[in-house]
Amino acid sequence: MTRTPSVPHGLPMDRDAGPFNPPRAISRLRDARPVSPMVFPDGHEGWLVTGHSAVRRLMADTRFSSRQNIGPLHIPYEVPGMPAVTEPSPQVPGLFISMDPPDHTRLRRMLTGAFTVKRMKELEEHIAGIAERQLDEMARLTPPVDLVKEFALPVPLLVICELLGVPYADRGSFQADTATFMEKDVALEEKIAAYTGLTTYLTDLVTRKRATPGEDILSDLARRDDLTIEELTGIAFLLLLAGHETTVNMLGLGTFALLEHPDQLAELRADPGLMPDAVEELLRYLSVADIFFRYATEDIELGGETIGKGSTVVVSLLAANHDPQRFDNPDTLDIHRTARGHLSFGHGVHQCLGQQLARIEMRAGFTGLLRRFPALELAVPADQVRLRTNMNIYGVHELPVTWTETAPLTSPGTT
Repeated sequence: MTRTPSVPHGLPMDRDAGPFNPPRAISRLRDARPVSPMVFPDGHEGWLVTGHSAVRRLMADTRFSSRQNIGPLHIPYEVPGMPAVTEPSPQVPGLFISMDPPDHTRLRRMLTGAFTVKRMKELEEHIAGIAERQLDEMARLTPPVDLVKEFALPVPLLVICELLGVPYADRGSFQADTATFMEKDVALEEKIAAYTGLTTYLTDLVTRKRATPGEDILSDLARRDDLTIEELTGIAFLLLLAGHETTVNMLGLGTFALLEHPDQLAELRADPGLMPDAVEELLRYLSVADIFFRYATEDIELGGETIGKGSTVVVSLLAANHDPQRFDNPDTLDIHRTARGHLSFGHGVHQCLGQQLARIEMRAGFTGLLRRFPALELAVPADQVRLRTNMNIYGVHELPVTWTETAPLTSPGTT
């Protein structure tokens, strides 16, 4: 007789099943009770949703609100210095990830033209050129080097800075603040200071773009007279963070995963035509953007449970993407798998706006990396790779790699 796991007190976060799989406690819970009550550290009795079918239905149901200004949204882990949540959070202008229709629709619609499949395909060769130039710089270094610092971070950051019109030279102004803001257990006052630093920088940037617009996404938005400076700042904040944080960590953690699966790495290197499906499988397998929150605006039935109005609902995309009810042998990386249907970009009205950009960056990044560095390997034992378990976006802090040979550029003039 199978014993039903007890109701979790706080979100299980110990990556005790290895660096790529969900915590064992979450996997056990998903298999036994995919929609489960959860007691939050502040005593709130909310919910944890881990099954693929339930997560998909929840994310398509706008009764599960993304807003943080309806009622208190409780945090499922301890945050140093954070008092018990008793009041809603004010809505940040422009931050449409935390809005529902029609407000969400109004702002997102302004950006859809910039991120269409056609527009992203037009950028594919240019993005491949950015990746190749970064790989060329890395190849000049003496190994071992940190792949995150030399490749996984600069490529998506260069791309999003160029698209948005954020000067790449200013990255020192916002990268440290971004890292602090994305850390789970940093003291509340530090997080507020980091957020203030980021928004101050971006307010100044969008104000200048409104006065003298250029040819970039933020300038296009700044030309509109139906957006305030505060809304422009919120949109810029969201696009800058979401536009590079996830892809940076997919490139870093994805390389780690491939190096830990040498047979699949060899197949992928021998046949680059496998790359599109391999990217989808890495997205499913790693699910670096894992935890999301919703607020139940009424009593809602989900997966045979009734989620009460006012409940904070925590969603685990990693658990859903490793659900054996949806994917065979889900804890196994299989680059031949048809992983379409994964939820790594979300589902419903909040499905990731920049998903095609992310796919193109990953395909270009992994293809270039595997070709240019045919002998790439870890420079430290796998258990010494520092995992980003303390961050809101999972990945590796550093990935020390080494090599004995490099391949030449295929097309040095690519732009």
